[in-house]
Amino acid sequence: MMSSCLLLRSICNHKKFRHARFLSTIREPRESMPFDVLIVGGGPAGLAASIRLKQLCAEHEKDLSVCVIDKGSEIGAHILSGNVFDPKAMHELFPEKANLGDDHWTKSLLAQQDSYATPVEHDEFLILSETSSYCIPNVLLPAELHNNGNYILSLSQLCRWLASQAEELGVEIYPGFAAAEVLYSDDGAVRGIATRDVGLGKDGEKKSTFERGMELHARQTFFAEGARGSCTESLIEKFELRKGKQPQTYGIGIKEVWEIPEEKSQPGFVQHTIGWPLQSGLMDKIFGGSFLYHQNPNLVSIGVVVGLDYANPYLNPYQEFQRWKTHPSIRKHLEGGTCISYGARVLNEGGYHSIPKLTFPGGALLGCAAGFLNAVKIKGSHTAIKSGMLAAETAFDALKEGEAVADSGELSSDDNAIELLEYENAVEKSWIHDELYQVRNCHEAFARWGTGGGMIYTGFAAHLSKGREPWTLEHSGKDADKTQPKENFQPISYPSPDGILTFDLLSNLQRAGTYHADDQPSHLRVKSDLADVPESLSLQIYAAPEQRFCPAGVYEYVDNEKGDKKELVINAQNCIHCKCCSIKAPHEFINWTVPEGGGGPQYQVM
Repeated sequence: MMSSCLLLRSICNHKKFRHARFLSTIREPRESMPFDVLIVGGGPAGLAASIRLKQLCAEHEKDLSVCVIDKGSEIGAHILSGNVFDPKAMHELFPEKANLGDDHWTKSLLAQQDSYATPVEHDEFLILSETSSYCIPNVLLPAELHNNGNYILSLSQLCRWLASQAEELGVEIYPGFAAAEVLYSDDGAVRGIATRDVGLGKDGEKKSTFERGMELHARQTFFAEGARGSCTESLIEKFELRKGKQPQTYGIGIKEVWEIPEEKSQPGFVQHTIGWPLQSGLMDKIFGGSFLYHQNPNLVSIGVVVGLDYANPYLNPYQEFQRWKTHPSIRKHLEGGTCISYGARVLNEGGYHSIPKLTFPGGALLGCAAGFLNAVKIKGSHTAIKSGMLAAETAFDALKEGEAVADSGELSSDDNAIELLEYENAVEKSWIHDELYQVRNCHEAFARWGTGGGMIYTGFAAHLSKGREPWTLEHSGKDADKTQPKENFQPISYPSPDGILTFDLLSNLQRAGTYHADDQPSHLRVKSDLADVPESLSLQIYAAPEQRFCPAGVYEYVDNEKGDKKELVINAQNCIHCKCCSIKAPHEFINWTVPEGGGGPQYQVM
């Protein structure tokens, strides 16, 4: 994988090099590079798409140039997931690596990344009270929560392995490049992306290190940025991709990885919980739960997911996570161990009803950018990989007869942008649709009827109706609008951290390895038309919930110079790119844009 500096030199010397026709606010031309297919995002969906495209090229003896860019400093640096991995799509992508033996993909992952994919050996689902627990018999659980045949692994490490497989096939992969804007041709079709300028000071002026961003043009551009990607959101708005769809709803997942004594390790153990501390009764409407997974050789991945449609502005997801670790059923797995990594990321929870239109002229949405996560199954990597494969197959069929950039070194002026309508049809005919359709009403059941009602409905859908119920439970409104005024609640008092099992936020943040150059424009900005919202509405009406929902301590209110009122301070250097602020801030007053490429967390085992 090539660094940003090497990519700059590569582009300047490449036969495809062209002066770009697009200009940004800095009135200097940007250099450009064309591809047949450009993929924004080096996660499971984007990498699977690149691999499948090159597989088809080899099968049909047709060369297409395929490029993957990612804003992380390396592939996997911004990837975070639980992760109990369903290998169904992986086996479809690599059928030659599906049979157990020396050629199995898990053996290759271990050899190349020194990372285990641990087969699940035992499932446990607990309902927690503050001091005790009740284990639900597995026979009563939905089939989606049975993990036989699945693997406990690090998704960030798996993505590094997928990247190595892609590069072996001829995919060009460039980490450290952040897609800052979508580029359009004269007819309004997507024509690629521009990366962010680097070397700008906080005041927006050029520094001595200034370098203009690049333009990457393509016949097809796939957006695989994950949940709430900035380019994806702009495309959804421009092309009205959510028209006729229900709004997306999200959760914030907060995770730690612990290294424990080998004698306490239970490789293959999977535990999920609901109840304390998030839910105190059957009618409680906070959607969320926890996970705890034992991975070879002696790692434990733990985390809490909190639905961002919660009402109480005083709720602090990070503190709820720390409190959860003190439960006897959780503490015993961690005692004597050391926390080695921390991070957070939002995930889509709206399911089938919230999937937008997937295509537009010149491109498509893949994986969690589209919202293919199965919230009941607590998995989305397998659907992400499958969506990437389907997009690749559709794109190959559409592009194979035209003049390839791989052959000519440039985009043909006669090559009009194509909309891959067949991709959406392919998804609807696939097992992605079948999975998500069966549980399409479950999240809304929790929102309407609380934990008890949601569990009953999920059991009904999983065991009886199998998605055949003739009704739709519709949800409306954004997660930001579900927050209620502070006057309806009392502040929550959380216990102080002990520094052994529980940690203060800023100490834990160091384990994410997040870094942004201090002297650059903030990538977190208050929207200009909502400039008065932080101090006059968020602070006064909602007790400034951004101080509590952010899992990186980015937002705080301090006295102004006169000392007569509070004002918002944004510590953008702390950001771990979870995207929560763009979703849950009152009136969605934060505009999340990309920082300089390579900034952000440096996840290794997430």
